[in-house]
Amino acid sequence: MKNKIKIFRTQKGLTQNELAESVGVRRETIVFLEKGTYNPSLKLAYSIAHFFEINIEELFIFEEKD
Repeated sequence: MKNKIKIFRTQKGLTQNELAESVGVRRETIVFLEKGTYNPSLKLAYSIAHFFEINIEELFIFEEKD
């Protein structure tokens, strides 16, 4: 799943560690999310979107598989 976490994070001038602390995860989780190698739980996806004050759909790009 693709996402725009890095875009929103850098727009706010946050480090990966600062974002991680704000949503209650380790920095490595943010690294993996930004690389697209980790799919977050619904709770984490909501927490990150809520932190940025946007909808989950604005943050994550859901691709349909055939």
